[in-house]
Amino acid sequence: MQVNMLEAKSNLSRLVDFIEQGKEGEIIIARNGRPAARLVAIPDVPLGRRLGVAKDLFDVPDNIDAHNAEIACLFLEQPL
Repeated sequence: MQVNMLEAKSNLSRLVDFIEQGKEGEIIIARNGRPAARLVAIPDVPLGRRLGVAKDLFDVPDNIDAHNAEIACLFLEQPL
């Protein structure tokens, strides 16, 4: 499948859907009738294990909003 630049700009979501759903293997985007780019699917990449660099370094309080006023004062450079 080949589309011109204007059509690609106007219908990018639809074109990506075609690729993701396997309806098209690739879509060539042309500028002034000449192929300029190729839209293809990215192969599935397995997600790596999260590192958890901050695991067990802090506790999440029961009420995370308890100190919002104090934090706002710090950002606004106002006395507490």
